[in-house]
Amino acid sequence: MNSYVCLKFCSVNPFRLIGVGLSVWTVAAVGCGFSFNFWSITICRMFVGVGEASFISLAAPFIDDNAPVAQKTAWLAIFYMCIPSGIAVGYVYGGLVGDHFSWRYAFWGEAILMLPFAILGFIMKPLQLKGFAPAKSKKTQTAVETIAQEGQDTEALNGKDGALSMKADSKYQSSNTPSGSTISSNNVNQFSRFFKDMKVLLCDKVYVVNVLGYISYNFVIGAYSYWGPKAGYNIYNMSKADLIFGGITIVCGILGTIAGGCILDLMTSTISNAFKLLSTATFFGAICCFSAFCFKSLYGFLALFSIGELLVFATQGPVNYVCLHCVKPSLRPLSMAMSTVAIHIFGDVPSSPLVGVLQDSVNNWRETALILTSILFLAAGIWFIGIFLHGVDRFNEESEHHATRIDKSNTTPLLEDKTADTAEASA
Repeated sequence: MNSYVCLKFCSVNPFRLIGVGLSVWTVAAVGCGFSFNFWSITICRMFVGVGEASFISLAAPFIDDNAPVAQKTAWLAIFYMCIPSGIAVGYVYGGLVGDHFSWRYAFWGEAILMLPFAILGFIMKPLQLKGFAPAKSKKTQTAVETIAQEGQDTEALNGKDGALSMKADSKYQSSNTPSGSTISSNNVNQFSRFFKDMKVLLCDKVYVVNVLGYISYNFVIGAYSYWGPKAGYNIYNMSKADLIFGGITIVCGILGTIAGGCILDLMTSTISNAFKLLSTATFFGAICCFSAFCFKSLYGFLALFSIGELLVFATQGPVNYVCLHCVKPSLRPLSMAMSTVAIHIFGDVPSSPLVGVLQDSVNNWRETALILTSILFLAAGIWFIGIFLHGVDRFNEESEHHATRIDKSNTTPLLEDKTADTAEASA
C-alpha cells in the first residue's frame, strides 16, 4: 500500500504543483488590486501564502538534491537570501509605484511579474525528488506494481487448488480497472498516509525543537519588519526610517544568510553542528539587538543593530537544513510545508498585533522593542536543547531501501529466465 501511495504521489509533476501554487498567488495579487474593503484584501493576501507554501516545500528539497555535498547549506542559504532581499526590494517598489501611480498598480505589477514563473511550472521538464520515483515513469510504475503484486501472488500460491489462483488473478485485473469506489478508497488511503506522516513529524523531537525555535525567531523578525520603522522614528526621530530599516534588512539579510550557510559547510554540515550554529548566532545576535535599543545615540543603535541582524539572519540556511535532513526523503516536502505554515501561524502573523497591543499598554517604544527582542533569547535556548538530541541525518535512508526493492522486483524474473534457458540448452 505504501508503494502504491508513493506511486500515485509521484504521478503528479512537482513543477506542476509549483505552477498551480504560483497561479493562485498571481490571481490573489490581482484580487488585492481590485479589493474594495479590509476583508477583501485580507482574504486575497491569505491566498498569496498558497504560492509560497507550494514553492518552498518543493523547491528546497530540489535544491538539496542537486547541490554539491560540501555546499548544501550554502545553496540553501542563497535560496533563502531572496526573502530579506525581496522584502527590501518590495519596500522600494511599493513606495515608488504608490507615489507615482496608485497602490493598486503595485499588486497588478506583481501579478504580471509572477505570471511567467507560473507558466514555467506547467511546461518545464518533470521534476524528480529523492525518495520518490520519476513522475510518469512507466518502468518505475511497472516495478512498483510488481512489488504491490508480490503480496497477492503469495496469497494465491498458498491456496489449495487452482480456483483460488484464478480468483486472485481476476481480483488483480479488476483492481486495475478505474472505478468510483477505487478512487474513493485511494483518496482515503492518501489521507490516512498524510496523518501517519504528520504523526511521524510531531513525534520527531529534533524536528519539533527546530520548528519551535524557528517560530520564536520568526515572531521577532516579523514584528521587526512591521513595527521597526515606527519604533525607530519614535525612539531616535529617524527622518527616513523605512529606507534605513530597509537598507539594514537587505544588506544584513544577504550577507548574514550566505555567511551562515558557508560557515555550516565549513564546520561540516551535520544536524548537531547546525543546532550549535543556530543557538550561538541567535544568542549573540539577541545581545547585539537588545543592546542597540538601550543606546540613546542613533549611530550606536545602527552599528549594534546591524551586527545583530547579521548574526540573526545567519540562521536561515542551518534551520532549513535541519528540516530537510532530520526526516526521510519522502517526508521533506511535508516537513518544509508544515514548517512554513507553523512559523507564519504562530510566528509573524500574531506577532504584529500582539506587539501593537503591548505598545498600547506600556506606551513606550523602547520598552516594547526590548521585550520583543528578548524572545530571541528564547529561540536561542530552544535551539541549544537541540544540540543534545540524537539527530540522525536521514538523507539517504529511504532511497536505498526503495532502490533495493525495485532491483529485487526487476532481477528476479531475469534470473528465472536464465535458469530456464540453461535447462533448455542442457536438454
